[in-house]
Amino acid sequence: MADILIVDDDIDLADLLEEALTDHGDHVHRAFDGVGGMRALANDVPDLVLLDVEMPVLDGPGMALEMFVHNCGLERIPIVLLSGVVDLQRVAATVGTPYYLGKPYSLRAVLALCERALAERMPPTPAIERPHA
Repeated sequence: MADILIVDDDIDLADLLEEALTDHGDHVHRAFDGVGGMRALANDVPDLVLLDVEMPVLDGPGMALEMFVHNCGLERIPIVLLSGVVDLQRVAATVGTPYYLGKPYSLRAVLALCERALAERMPPTPAIERPHA
């Protein structure tokens, strides 16, 4: 059983993900944007974060960067990006996570990717661009 934080502004999708993960035996917390996600992380450090890319207030990559910058254990949490953005592979590379699924995806695929991420426990390694000289 894993402790998982879902951060997604699509309430219906978050409901489906929560139901599938709960049925799978996981404990789920939810937030609806990156700011809420950071608040949730201040209260409880999960084993895994399922993170949407496009959200109001603070988007997924912004939240991932905040997790990295806080450097208090949050930077070691594996992140699974779930999104319909066109270039999700590039976004995942920027965030530094090997775990991502583009929409539409099956719940079976999400569960399998979560299991893989929890088994490997690879933390993100963000691609920090250097300023041009």
